[in-house]
Amino acid sequence: MADELSTGERIRMLRESRGLTRAALAQMCGRGEVWLKKIESGERPLRSHDLLMRLGAALQLSDLSAITGSSGPAAPVPSGRLAHPGLPDVWAAVMTRPLASTTTAEPIDPAVLQGRVDQSWRLWHTSEHNRTEVGALLPDLIRDAEAAVRAHDGEQRRAALVALSDAYRLTGQATAYVAPAELAWVVADRALAAAQDADQPAAIAAAAWNLGNILRETAYPDEALRVVAEAADLIRPHLDDAPDDWKGVYGALLLHAAVTEAREGREGTAWRYWDKGDHVAKSLPATYVHPSTVFGRANVDFHAVSVACDLRKSARAIGLADDIDPDAMPSIERRARLWVEVARGHLQRGERTAALKVMQMAYEIGAETVAYTPAARSIAADLWRHAPRAMRPEASRLAEAIGVPTAS
Repeated sequence: MADELSTGERIRMLRESRGLTRAALAQMCGRGEVWLKKIESGERPLRSHDLLMRLGAALQLSDLSAITGSSGPAAPVPSGRLAHPGLPDVWAAVMTRPLASTTTAEPIDPAVLQGRVDQSWRLWHTSEHNRTEVGALLPDLIRDAEAAVRAHDGEQRRAALVALSDAYRLTGQATAYVAPAELAWVVADRALAAAQDADQPAAIAAAAWNLGNILRETAYPDEALRVVAEAADLIRPHLDDAPDDWKGVYGALLLHAAVTEAREGREGTAWRYWDKGDHVAKSLPATYVHPSTVFGRANVDFHAVSVACDLRKSARAIGLADDIDPDAMPSIERRARLWVEVARGHLQRGERTAALKVMQMAYEIGAETVAYTPAARSIAADLWRHAPRAMRPEASRLAEAIGVPTAS
């Protein structure tokens, strides 16, 4: 196809060449016909990597560049979603939830249960192989949390519900990009339902932040913004006398909105949300870090890089990254994602040598974070195809380590 064709025009031509109706292709991607019509006409931009991959798979493409053109990312289109060996056990724990209590064992103390959940969140942020290690803990954690909710009543039950909500939020993080869509939605819904049942504003806000992530990554940005805005409105009246972690959740909601607005190209609104998040961070102790969202001074600075990248202000993104001390962020997972963002900024500027070096840093910091993040895989695929000749052996080794197909 001609280089000057837009993404929407390419999708329409590919769809018609395969004899697919607009309704049929949209259904294969889990969306509606009106959505695809807007994409094909250019009325709505298509920025979601996940949806690009779904379209590529539905159109039976081997490479994403058939949709994005020569100026877009070149990435192999997998025949199925990314796989992780721990997913079947997590799936079984989520999808075979008992409808009634089936054990006579002593019920788990909700405080002990919450301690296990908190410890698992710490492992998520501090392990280089966080999906594997946390994924191994999740099945028992989910089952025990569900059993605790059924076994207790009153305040004990409310505490168990908060722990259950936190466990499901962690499940959403640990299975992102590898779980079937139905599992992602079930997990997000259960996290929010448990928090609402507990009637605890901070837990509701955290679950809404998690749901917002799912909505944004499945190309429902307006719905994502609505959810996090409602959660922010819910928790805001409690902040004056609230614990620091309640403010941390509130700040995380604001940063979520900043990135969502940036991905939609709304620069002014994106930076206004970021400024509000920055203000919250300044009201907290300098060393404060929220245990699950890792909101704090460092994460606010990291999000500034993401906002600039999503707005395609690559020079600003790289400049902001130059002033960041990565070691101020205790989360290995978040540090690895920062360097993926920096690599994305370099790639936007055509600086593939710099992008490769930064991606190698990201992989050394958090191998599984990079291997299971679509944006990182897209960058690795682009580098494998287009890195300078002298850098191609390194680019090939990185792609193979991440698991990006490199067969010609």
